[in-house]
Amino acid sequence: MIASIEFKKTGYFSSLICDYLEEKPQLKRFYDKFPSIANLELQAKEKTQVYSKKNRAILVKALRQQYQNIEISEAVSNNLNILENPNTVTITTGHQLNLFSGPLYFVYKILSVVNLCEQLNHQKTDLNYVPVYWMATEDHDFLEINHFNFKGKKIQWNYEAGLENKNGYVGEFSTNGLDQVFELFEKELGVGKNAKRLKELFAKAYLQHKNLTEASRFLVNELFKDYGVIVVDGNDKILKELYIPYLKNELTTNISFQEVSKTAIALSKLDYKVQVNPREINLFYGIKGLRSRIEKQEDGSYIVVDEKISWKDFSALQVEIENYPERFSPNVLLRPLYQEVILPNIAYIGGGGELAYWFQLKEMFAQHQVPFPNLILRDSVLLVKEKTKQKLERLDISLSKLFRKQNDLINWRIRKISNISIDFSEQRKALQKQFEDLKKLATETDKSFIGSVNAQETKQLKGLKVLEKRLLKAQRRKLKDEVNRVVLLQNELFPQQSLQERKANFSEFYLEYGESFIKTLKEKLNPLDTSFKIIFMED
Repeated sequence: MIASIEFKKTGYFSSLICDYLEEKPQLKRFYDKFPSIANLELQAKEKTQVYSKKNRAILVKALRQQYQNIEISEAVSNNLNILENPNTVTITTGHQLNLFSGPLYFVYKILSVVNLCEQLNHQKTDLNYVPVYWMATEDHDFLEINHFNFKGKKIQWNYEAGLENKNGYVGEFSTNGLDQVFELFEKELGVGKNAKRLKELFAKAYLQHKNLTEASRFLVNELFKDYGVIVVDGNDKILKELYIPYLKNELTTNISFQEVSKTAIALSKLDYKVQVNPREINLFYGIKGLRSRIEKQEDGSYIVVDEKISWKDFSALQVEIENYPERFSPNVLLRPLYQEVILPNIAYIGGGGELAYWFQLKEMFAQHQVPFPNLILRDSVLLVKEKTKQKLERLDISLSKLFRKQNDLINWRIRKISNISIDFSEQRKALQKQFEDLKKLATETDKSFIGSVNAQETKQLKGLKVLEKRLLKAQRRKLKDEVNRVVLLQNELFPQQSLQERKANFSEFYLEYGESFIKTLKEKLNPLDTSFKIIFMED
């Protein structure tokens, strides 16, 4: 069983995203085409015309090398072969290398890509669509990825081995020390067929691979291999060579800074939050254990911030770029451009925060003459177990009510079940009517009294509000058990007053439902259906 709710009614998504889903006119300048089957097919035809045969050959060569030491499924092998076809395009999502996939929405992202590719491939055109997961191997914020939550407990990797790499790319981090995490997780999982499978998956991914890149590739391949998901590591010298012209451009012009800054101002004027602010140079320099920003100095030299690395002028830096392009890493604003240069990509599927910064990039893409992809909000889901569903029925409470802020939910519930009225709306209306008559009388006699009448009205309305709050608080104490049941139910579905998908890990549900968990999700998800989904899981 599946239900849905509009994104704007959940209270968890920005006005920018809600307005985009409603195709508000003021936002149309920040993207190219709104996602639909027809627009995606049009984008695919355009991309195949501009994506070079040379880039395609290099991409496939790099991917085959990346997959050298991993056993791949028939579906993945077929998609690698299909990528060689000039009529093949990709649909991509990306994510950090979170331990054991991190938040639950990681699974939703990838299945959104898989399902959309399947929908398009069913159109029976001469075009082929391949799902891609882009690993954020060049990120450097270890604290964002070193944990996942399991049944409300934080399973954390306290990285002590190889601290010399702590400021480098997370993809290069050694998996040393993860045996301790495995021991902790193993105890939490308990016994059973599904527990055994999760233990094997964690152990094979993190205890049998030397770094996070290899571990993450293995994990994604194991979970989604039947769907042909291609895993891409952008931290690859062969692929970075394709990006050299754009690296040089970034270091010698201010195009990215200028265009993204203009867009940020335009979004701000529409009262939308700006997700990221550009720098004059949006590149990092990275070698083992180091990832730091590049800055241009007034004398024309270039430096790596906080490091003893510099180049006297662009000519010297250019030699470094041509010999070692893999040492140059795009930041959050340039990574999308890098992705769209090396992939025959037509759409990016991401969360609200990701799409928010993509909206800042359209004009920058235009200046670089790179096609801007369709932007698609990933599926968002609330999973409801059978036992939880039964609690909802017993309490006679709709799921939509649980999306409310907790205090508002409690007050609504007390008003609903209280045997006395705690709504003073009628009294307020009566009071306001009385004061309207008094104001009329004051106008006809002495207008100087109107100020006193207004002040008295404000005072009495405020007094009514205070009384209403006190009565509500008293009923809250009286109905404490009922309130606690509702609060516990909301906390179960919205851990830490947040969306379940942002806190829970897939393993919590896999433990209960096994392989059918991912299959069930795949059957229910559809990123072109722009609504928040509620899936009732069957035992």
